[in-house]
Parts: sequence; structure tokens; C-alpha cells
Amino acid sequence: MNQPSPPTGRTTAAARSPLSAVGALVALAVSAFAYVTTENLPIGLLQVIAEDLRVSLPAVGLLVTGYGVTVAIVSVPLTHWTRRIPRRHLISGLLAVFVLATVVSVSTSSYTVLLAARVITALSQAVFWSVAGITAAGLFRPEVRGRVISVLFAGSSLGIVAGVPAGTWLGQQSGWRAAFLALSALGALTFVAVIVLLPTEPPGQGHAATGTTPDARRYWIVVVTTGLIILGQFTCHTYITTFLTDVSGFSAAAISPLLLLSGLTGIAGTAGFGFLVDRAPRTAMVIPVALLTVTLLGLYAAGAARLPAAALMALSGFSMGALVTALQSRTLQVAPGRSEIAAAGTSASFNVGISGGALIGGVLLPHTEPRAIPLAGAAIAACALVVLLCEPLVARRPAGPGAREVPDQAGAALS
Repeated sequence: MNQPSPPTGRTTAAARSPLSAVGALVALAVSAFAYVTTENLPIGLLQVIAEDLRVSLPAVGLLVTGYGVTVAIVSVPLTHWTRRIPRRHLISGLLAVFVLATVVSVSTSSYTVLLAARVITALSQAVFWSVAGITAAGLFRPEVRGRVISVLFAGSSLGIVAGVPAGTWLGQQSGWRAAFLALSALGALTFVAVIVLLPTEPPGQGHAATGTTPDARRYWIVVVTTGLIILGQFTCHTYITTFLTDVSGFSAAAISPLLLLSGLTGIAGTAGFGFLVDRAPRTAMVIPVALLTVTLLGLYAAGAARLPAAALMALSGFSMGALVTALQSRTLQVAPGRSEIAAAGTSASFNVGISGGALIGGVLLPHTEPRAIPLAGAAIAACALVVLLCEPLVARRPAGPGAREVPDQAGAALS
């Protein structure tokens, strides 16, 4: 991440400096932190919000599930509609929407208004995730793309590890509105940073605007693999607290440290795989998908013992952190058209997996013991691994000019 590639089109003077490129990347990472924390914070403040607004706990839960469903539905169409807006203007506009919608959400005593404000925030997040990775990658040389993406997604990982716990504590001490107001202030700061540091260039310019080795069939393998592995993971992970207490025998007080452990190893996975995705992009996808499959099988087979369960939680966090880095980088490699549309497709698939996994786990749990939930997740995850491992069969039938794969010797060794 030593030197940004020369910007094309109109740029701000500041954006020509390597220091400004690093600053813009940090601003995007902080924006990711703010979005992820905002999306998940109602989970930690469920009871506080319910009591304040005099609504049920499931109604507050809808603030999270409705958010994810909105992102899944609108990612592709909204990204398509905004594709001609220069990134500096688009991302600053998205952050302005984030700030205003969050302020509205803390200024109301109406659950309906709060839900509407959350949906508007989700609309801005849907586009943000579609363009943030491409924008960050375009600031630097293609050779360091994986490391750039890992910095961006470290922000989202920190949202889970630090943002949600800190926001939960603040909300419990000073009311849930104080927590969301703090996130709004953070969004305002990143808005200013994006305005100052991010270059203004015509959309569709730069090396990250299109895939480096575009291939429609490989791209759809990435989309299907993403949906399946996240579906399997969240079939179990949505109800992991029930599993850890009822099956592994942990106390309720031990859940937070276990989730923190998983989050910390997730940051390690995000950072560590930044180097691998620059050298062996396909391998960087295969490894975390395989590890998540093994983790789910391990929870079923050995999760009744505390030490193996804790170790598997750590491995799960590491694998998820590695997966999000590898997924974004692989999408930028094989995107068959505009990169932001391709990224919107994988983002939608990711969120469908989250919502679908929660639904499958919720349907299964009343009819089976909690120990069986990871097994169901493992079966789905195994399907994702099979799809991904079949990719070389697709590669032997070139899709046309430009569909040539960059050699991945480590990936070839796995095949």
C-alpha cells in the first residue's frame, strides 16, 4: 500500500498525495465501522429500546432483520441507478443520508418513524457496500488491492468487536438515543473527511472499475458460493447463544467474552488474508469456506465440550474475517461488467444468506435439539464448498475474450 495509482479524470489536489489516499482509505474504514455498528446495535439495546418505545422485543428485532432484508433487496437496483455519480459525491451523499436518518431516529418517540429511519439508513448502506471496496482499491496500485480491502473490512470487523459493545454500554448508561447520536457524530466526521480527501473522478474510470480478468461464470460461482456459505453459517450463528448455553454448558456471563474472542480472531483473519488474496485469489476463497464448513461440523461433533467449542468459535471468527476480504477481492477480479454492480450482487447474496439462515435456524430450533443446528448449517456450507471446488471445470471452458484466469498456483494445487 505504498503508492496510489495515478487518478484519472478530475481530482482534488489533496487526492494526488499518497497521504491523502491513506486518509481517504481510513475514512472509508471508519464509515464501514459506523454502518456495521448502526446495523447491529439494536441487538445489544433490545430491552432498552423496547421499554422506552413501549413495543415488544420482536418489534425491536425487526429493526435489525428489516435492515438486512432492505439491503438485500435494493443493493443491485440502487447501485445501478447511482452508477453515473462520481464516487466522492456519491459516498459523501450516502454519509449525509446516514447522519440525517440517524438523527431522525433518535429524535422520535414513534416506533414507526424509527423503523422508517432505519430503512432509509439501510438504503444508503446498500449502495455504500457496493462502491466502498471499488473506491478504496482504486486509490492504490492493483498489486496491493487485497491489503487495501483488508483495511476497509477491518473497520466493519471493529464495528462488531468494539462498536456494538461500546454502543451497548453507552446506551445502557445514557439511553439508547445517546448511542445512536454518537454514531451520527462519527458519520458527520467521516462525511467531512470524504469531502476533503476522496478524489472526484468520472464513474467507470480507473483499474478497479472493471474486473481484472472478467468472467461471468466465475462471478456467478462467487455469488452462489457466498449465498450458500453465509446461509449455512447464519443457520447456526443466529442461535449460537442458545447452542453455547444449552449444549456447551457455558454460563450466560461467558457469552460476551466468547463473542469478543470470535470478533478478535475475525480481525486477524481480515488482516492476514489481505496478503494472500493478492497472490492466490481463488485459494483465498477456498480456505475460509472450507474452514467454516469444518467449524460447523466441529460444533456438532465436539461442541458439547467447552474448550473445543471456544476454539471453534475463534476459528469461526477468523474464517469469516478472511472470507469477507477474499470475497470482495475475488469480485473485483472476475466482475463481468461494472465492478460496483458486481459488488452489489455479492452484497445482496450475502444479506440473503444472513436473513435466510436466521429463518432456517428459527424453523428448525423448535423441532430439534440445539446441537443439530450446526449440522444443518454444515450441510449447506458443504454445498458451498462443492460449488467453489467445481470452479476449475468452468475455467476449462473459456467464456470468451477477457475470461482468462490469472494463474493461481496454490489454487491449482487444491484442485
